[in-house]
Amino acid sequence: MDFVSFVSTFTMSLPGALSQGVLWGIMALGVYITYKILDFPDLTVDGSFALGGAVSAVLVTRINPIFAVILASLAGMMAGVVTGFLHTKLKITGLLAGILTMIALYSVNLHVMGKPNVSLLHINTVFTRVTNFLSAHNIQGIWGSLILELIIAFFLILIMYYFFGTELGIAIRATGDNPDMIRALGSNTDLMKFIGLIFSNGLVGLAGGLVAQNQGFADIQMGVGTIVIGLASVIIGDVIFGRFNFFIRFFGAVAGSIIYRIIMSFILCLQIGSFRVDPNDLKLVTAIIVAAALALPVLKNLFKNNRGTQNAKN
Repeated sequence: MDFVSFVSTFTMSLPGALSQGVLWGIMALGVYITYKILDFPDLTVDGSFALGGAVSAVLVTRINPIFAVILASLAGMMAGVVTGFLHTKLKITGLLAGILTMIALYSVNLHVMGKPNVSLLHINTVFTRVTNFLSAHNIQGIWGSLILELIIAFFLILIMYYFFGTELGIAIRATGDNPDMIRALGSNTDLMKFIGLIFSNGLVGLAGGLVAQNQGFADIQMGVGTIVIGLASVIIGDVIFGRFNFFIRFFGAVAGSIIYRIIMSFILCLQIGSFRVDPNDLKLVTAIIVAAALALPVLKNLFKNNRGTQNAKN
């Protein structure tokens, strides 16, 4: 593939990458709550994302698509309740509690859908309705969906920003930073974790519901690797926007998801001679990207230290 063909192919793939990046960025906001705010290794995400997709896909043919997405978010919250109960009441470690819930949700998702996958082709969804509405104003195709996704993501970031500025939100943030101090001040750290897990998985379930309606199907495997993608998005966003205020950090989680999708799109479009990325290697590529994202803070600090040493010598 020559350079012109590569640029053309990559440019054509960008709208889809942006759309997927924003949708999965909503999931990254949920991961941000547990990973960065609560300091809780919650692996429920893989199951609650698929649960949201399953609930949304099954209900979209029976009720209003918007209500289907809301119920998908509520289903994700229930998954967070289970993980919170296992961790705070049964004293199971956070990592294991998340794994247990994730495993259980595989069977739950099968029962919800009644089969391994549900197709939404030729069915009205949130996105088809918005696309049809915007087409009357000469906004065609995927750009209509992207506008809706950006509005939803911005609205959720505003809600999170104001919530974590309240007394309850500050208590949740402090629980992740210093639980001993919060206990000494009389706050219930178990309750704070409970609320954080419910909020987090509610966002993840919402993202799963939106992704299912956007891609036109829900699948039992759609949540596999979700936590890895979420962590990559959060870390990329934190490296770029971590020094700013909370609002920009939340925005950074969505931006990190978009950057991640653009990188993946770039790699898939990249063909040099006989070299090309096999779709079967996408999980390997994802692992490499996550490892690189995890290494960024270390490399950034190393660069700063080396630069400071050189300046001191001069």
